[in-house]
Amino acid sequence: MVPSWLWVFFTLVGATGQSLRNAAQQSLSGRLGTVGATHVRFLFGLPFGLLALAAVGLVYGGLPTPTFANLAWTVFGGLTQIAATALMLATMRERSFVVTTAYTKTEPVQVALFSIVFLGEHVGIGLGIAVVVATAGVIVLSWPSRAGRVAWTWRPALLGILSGGLFALSAIGFRGGILALGAVDFVPAATLTLALSLTFQTILLSSWLALRSPDVLRAIGRAWRQSLAAGFLGSFASEMWFLAFALETPAKVRTLGLVEIIVAGMISRRLFAQTTGFRELAGMALIVGGILLLFNV
Repeated sequence: MVPSWLWVFFTLVGATGQSLRNAAQQSLSGRLGTVGATHVRFLFGLPFGLLALAAVGLVYGGLPTPTFANLAWTVFGGLTQIAATALMLATMRERSFVVTTAYTKTEPVQVALFSIVFLGEHVGIGLGIAVVVATAGVIVLSWPSRAGRVAWTWRPALLGILSGGLFALSAIGFRGGILALGAVDFVPAATLTLALSLTFQTILLSSWLALRSPDVLRAIGRAWRQSLAAGFLGSFASEMWFLAFALETPAKVRTLGLVEIIVAGMISRRLFAQTTGFRELAGMALIVGGILLLFNV
């Protein structure tokens, strides 16, 4: 019997790992470009994903067989995740990390809508309110202060919100891929789907870069130490997210995942060095309120 709280644990660990991976990827984007930094999480994450798959196969005495539906959903999730990551990094090049976060973290609202359309999952009024409240908290908390505000332009806003939408679609794709494997244990189902996704993404982006930008592949090779860390963090975080998707709906998982913003804010230099203002407190209160509502629906 799987504990009902286990998806919460996987989500919290995944959100923490994702925050660390994003920081590693952001530092690489200046040296490798948007596509190169995007590829790092897949190319260097694949070995760790395959190791996890081998370990799960040994423990469980075998792995489920991929189906056409599983492969189709996984490819869909993989493609949208590549595009979402590239757009996120492109937005970071034009706006700060916090503003980019505010845009991309509209994802839970979008994933709730896509869950209804693509997976037929029920999103009740209570869950809908929790998603909206928590997302509003992220926007309030992440929005730059008056002193640090720069002129608003539509391009980064559009890129960031579109990135959030594509991340939402990728969550739907991966959840669909896991469910398409049928009545198998959630650990092998999630780990196999992740390994298939990483393999597809690595082949696709490696081929693209080999044909269009071989110098970027060489630059990735020279930055292998930092890239390896980003790859490990990406693979580890993804494994946690996939395990959570196997147990709970993407809308709930992604809404709880917004706790990442509170953790990042609390340890950031800005919040550590300065007194927390009313806007930051209000944003955190909204996120916490949304998460509390999430556990009462």
